[in-house]
Amino acid sequence: MSPTMRDLQLTQVAGGRRSPPPDNDSVDMEEGTRLLDSYDDGDDNSGSIQEGMRRIQVSVTGMTCAACSNSVEGALKSINGVFRASVALLQNRADVVFDPILVKDEDIKNAIEDAGFEAEILPEPSNAGTKPRGTLVGQFTIGGMTCAACVNSVEGILRNLPGVKRAVVALATSLGEVEYDPTVISRDDIVNAIEDAGFEASLVQSSEQDKIILGVDGVINELDLQLLEGILSGLKGVRQFRFDRTSGELEVLFDPEVVSSRSLVDGIEGGSKGKFKLYVMNPYARMTAKDVEETSNMFQLFTSSLFLSIPVFLIRVVCPHIPLLDAFLLWRCGPFSMGDWLKWALVSVVQFVVGKRFYVAAGRALRNGSTNMDVLVALGTSASYFYSVGALLYGAVTGFWSPTYFETSAMLITFVLLGKYLECLAKGKTSDAIKKLVELAPATALLVVKDKGGNIIGEREIDALLIQPGDTLKVLPGAKLPADGVVVWGSSYVNESMVTGESAPVLKEVDSPVIGGTINLHGALHIKATKVGSEAVLSQIISLVETAQMSKAPIQKFADFVASIFVPTVVTLALFTLLGWYVGGVVGAYPEEWLPENGNYFVFALMFSISVVVIACPCALGLATPTAVMVATGVGANNGVLIKGGDALERAQKVKYVIFDKTGTLTQGKAKVTTAKVFSGMDRGEFLTLVASAEASSEHPLAKAIVEYARHFHFFDENSLTEDSQNGSKGSLLPAWLLDVAEFSAVPGRGIQCFIDGKRVLVGNRKLLTESGVSIPTQVENFVVELEESARTGILAAYGDNVIGVLGVADPLKREAAVVVEGLGKMGVRPVMVTGDNWRTAQAVAREVGIQDVRAEVMPAGKADVVSTFQKDGSVVAMVGDGINDSPALAAADVGMAIGAGTDIAIEAADYVLMRNNLEDVITAIDLSRKTFSRIRWNYVFAMAYNVIAIPIAAGLFFPSLGIKLPPWAAGACMALSSVSVVCSSLLLRRYKKPRLTTILEITVE
Repeated sequence: MSPTMRDLQLTQVAGGRRSPPPDNDSVDMEEGTRLLDSYDDGDDNSGSIQEGMRRIQVSVTGMTCAACSNSVEGALKSINGVFRASVALLQNRADVVFDPILVKDEDIKNAIEDAGFEAEILPEPSNAGTKPRGTLVGQFTIGGMTCAACVNSVEGILRNLPGVKRAVVALATSLGEVEYDPTVISRDDIVNAIEDAGFEASLVQSSEQDKIILGVDGVINELDLQLLEGILSGLKGVRQFRFDRTSGELEVLFDPEVVSSRSLVDGIEGGSKGKFKLYVMNPYARMTAKDVEETSNMFQLFTSSLFLSIPVFLIRVVCPHIPLLDAFLLWRCGPFSMGDWLKWALVSVVQFVVGKRFYVAAGRALRNGSTNMDVLVALGTSASYFYSVGALLYGAVTGFWSPTYFETSAMLITFVLLGKYLECLAKGKTSDAIKKLVELAPATALLVVKDKGGNIIGEREIDALLIQPGDTLKVLPGAKLPADGVVVWGSSYVNESMVTGESAPVLKEVDSPVIGGTINLHGALHIKATKVGSEAVLSQIISLVETAQMSKAPIQKFADFVASIFVPTVVTLALFTLLGWYVGGVVGAYPEEWLPENGNYFVFALMFSISVVVIACPCALGLATPTAVMVATGVGANNGVLIKGGDALERAQKVKYVIFDKTGTLTQGKAKVTTAKVFSGMDRGEFLTLVASAEASSEHPLAKAIVEYARHFHFFDENSLTEDSQNGSKGSLLPAWLLDVAEFSAVPGRGIQCFIDGKRVLVGNRKLLTESGVSIPTQVENFVVELEESARTGILAAYGDNVIGVLGVADPLKREAAVVVEGLGKMGVRPVMVTGDNWRTAQAVAREVGIQDVRAEVMPAGKADVVSTFQKDGSVVAMVGDGINDSPALAAADVGMAIGAGTDIAIEAADYVLMRNNLEDVITAIDLSRKTFSRIRWNYVFAMAYNVIAIPIAAGLFFPSLGIKLPPWAAGACMALSSVSVVCSSLLLRRYKKPRLTTILEITVE
């Protein structure tokens, strides 16, 4: 049965916008930290999208090699208004950034189709936020369109309507998508305009609607189908649905302001009284199924070709040695022998039915003025096939029978299809990392059901894709956490290694954040979901890896250039080969004994020429870089190192300097007061109370350390201390023992100042006091110098115009810091430390970790200037940081690394995101990039060497001296296996193991 489509009456919602009805007790949503909130997956070269630009992704069908992707990229870049265009061959996807004032989506789609490929604009994520504020996107069904002229007509009408920003119409789906300003034009006006043009129209959905694809079990006959339609028709908020009985998929368009996706599923299952069982179709699973289908289709083509080619091969090689079969094949039936009829028939099917894809792809390329591997295959097989047909017809007319080479054409196509099938299998394995990340998320979750009073009344199992923010979920020991959230009950250890790469289990207690896809080890937990769907950490990691795999490394430009001239060069060489051997034979340059039986000089030369055409392989060059980048980004993600693109990989392997921020990067970022010395008549308790009162309003880590130290000194309750320290909001109630503060202000890079009891209080560094007119006594200066030389920071406090005391604050180094610094030196990378701290403290810390080059007392903006000084001689500089104040330097560096997940701003500016707060991952990032580009170089060496060696052999260059002759079918086999071997070479990166702490020091400069 064909898919059914129902357009349902739009449900009018009174009172404006409403929240979806809750499935359990409504709980206030908490804002959790999100790993990649601000991540902008910009292009390799520019990092972010300029203001006013728009970015879309387009699915491109029909690309077979680098020449095809170059053709598409060239077509896109030639459009006036396109700012950036990148085409990923392996993903069959184009990434385009353009000015929406000059270029429309359909212009991009048309440019790709004009280049001879099929294009489809991919839908943008619902949370992308790219639509201009105040506009809506409506999708309309349009009936009565029969051809492209109808489409152009409707699009022209829609674009001329006032208030319409964009209009795209698809003939295949009879749908139109219109972006419009609802203050200027209504959806009814759009429908009327389409109908006035002679077409039928109705609104399908607006941008305030949502779509869900469900798998349905239990629909067996027509009555079941009618029951399903009746249930959907009666559900409020359902606007349209489509059920495909073949696949069992139900596509529902609904209004999320009226009904939630979970209520929708519950309503269908409840309405059927349990007859139907529904589950959400995972979009990644659907994509995987498409890849599997492509591989399956290629396998079917290969087996069909093989099944038809084997008889042809047997007729030529085996049957002449079996008298009975030989006699049958030599039996003349009309103008030709039975053997010739059979070979002609079988090979015609292989050539034009099985091999149709090569002709279609070659024609598409030639229409666009470009060439690719399909052109070579079509040219070589056609030459062999049509020569053989010509030889038969010539023999029938003249009686002179030349040998035919039908088996050459059939075997060529068979071997090329075998290579393509193996290539599909190998390319599928390059994306295993994303598949593994997708599989981390559990299929189901235990929802804790509560009554209106918030009391737990039960549990129920739901599809994990139906979890909503605010849901309370139960996680049993050994189960995967189904969503990002916070723990609201229980305590347990959680294994987060699959997401962060951190091997040690992490303790989770009440209010601890948790990440979806991680494994609960011991106790049961109740968590409140905060981030679901595309907002979850796991989803964002998958998105980042996908974007990285789509990006092009600069080294790919070499392959793109070679691919652009490769096929014309090969065809020219083939023509020279044909002419050379033919003319050489005619003038007697080689003996007639070299000719095949019943052969002639032309046939002899033609076989060499065909071998040259089919043995050349541009695909191996095109696959050398993207396959390695795909595998490397996946391997990096599995090891907690997220790489934002191929260009970041390429730059990282050339790194000469690594600049470390001190606080939170080389150190643990957990400042502690180790010393407090009073230089006035004030007692110690009074001094600490005064300083803590001044610092209590500050958010600085050092301020928190001082307040915590003062609390401990006063023997306050440790539990309340922990609660207070975790509550970082300025609006929190301050302990009663703190003094009242007036006119508090923070001085960036200096400290703080305020007034207590009418007197000014200064707490900070030397600059703060001296700039405020407070002199520092010699004994105080000596004590501060002593602290700084022992790698501690001295914080001075002044009350009125006098220094009253000094606090010594230490931030312990990370245990691996010294080993990583030494390891970088062994790798030929020079470590540098930059900090806003004073020179003595900075130098003391640097001595402890073994860093020679130190830049101290550097303001946040000055860190970017430090990066620039190292870049002046052309050196590649990496910056490792974790905070907002590092983001200018991360952006300025050739390779920015945000460590320990950092802050959202730091992540946006960085090229690498190191999930763990561990410096070993800096070594891993550089080591992985070096091994990746070593593999890419080997791939290029192999691909180039193959063509450089194989083409002369195929041309018969060594035939006169060594007697080496490569038949066309053997040349085809070599060509097919060359691209497979390059992909398999890239797959060896999957065996990458990151250097461990015990082996880092054994790394040497290559």
